[in-house]
Amino acid sequence: MVVIRFQRRGTKKTPHHRIVVTDRRKSQASRVLEVVGTYDPSTQPPKFSVDESRVAHWLALGAKVSESLEQLLRRYTKVPTAGRRA
Repeated sequence: MVVIRFQRRGTKKTPHHRIVVTDRRKSQASRVLEVVGTYDPSTQPPKFSVDESRVAHWLALGAKVSESLEQLLRRYTKVPTAGRRA
């Protein structure tokens, strides 16, 4: 199953995340299918950027969204993710 989730990057105590499309069975550090955005929670306000058209494309193909990413997508974008939780 394909899932859209965070991939943690950065150093100790200064995390930032890539928003990636990957196989659910793969580890967090493994190869990804596509990087569709970034999230940096350490800035005020947090920086969130995502390619909405690519997220919508992967959702149309049946990808699921992680719970934490679904909350951010609802807050910052207009991509419909209802019922797409992994």
